[in-house]
Amino acid sequence: MAVPVTPLVLPQSLDLLGTAIFALTGALLAARLRQDFVTMAFFALMTGVGGGTLRDLMIGAPVFWVRDPWVAPLCFGMAVLVWVTPRQRWENELLLWADAAGLAAFAVLGAAKALGWGVAPVPAILMGILTGSAGGIIRDVVAGVPSILMRRELYITPAAVAAGLCALGMSFHLANEATWIIAALGGFAIRAAALYWNLRLPTYAHADKEG
Repeated sequence: MAVPVTPLVLPQSLDLLGTAIFALTGALLAARLRQDFVTMAFFALMTGVGGGTLRDLMIGAPVFWVRDPWVAPLCFGMAVLVWVTPRQRWENELLLWADAAGLAAFAVLGAAKALGWGVAPVPAILMGILTGSAGGIIRDVVAGVPSILMRRELYITPAAVAAGLCALGMSFHLANEATWIIAALGGFAIRAAALYWNLRLPTYAHADKEG
């Protein structure tokens, strides 16, 4: 089992904020599919903790939401919030921007936690990407809807930028708080630019040859 080599105090407020945002997106998807409340609560929890759970299992850390008494109630609370309010109140650009902030924050926190548990920088970056995106991927797969991986606008790339900046700054022993803020802002900026200008990466353009 991995042993932490650098004591890190990750900001719980940002962790809970990101969890709430992704739990909200899970509950909203269940609402679009006209599911019952139990299914909605399950989607909220699965989306909110999915990426962090996979990260903790892969780096040998205790699963964060099992030990934190606030995470699961927060996810269920977001399900209740969606259940009692009209879905139209949430389906606007505000949710997209909130999701962008959650993606960047989770990518940074995921990479920082992996580094704190002795993971090398490149795998730590991958752990950050996983933390920021896996919950949404699991949500879409379970719901049977097109995954965020298949969307053309930049989504994984902003997570990679945020996690990469975090790993770079921490590898050079820069101040943790400053590193996390800069990394999160960098990832959020890339995602915001993609949303505003519809930025996309080039796609594979070589046609298959027959015969």
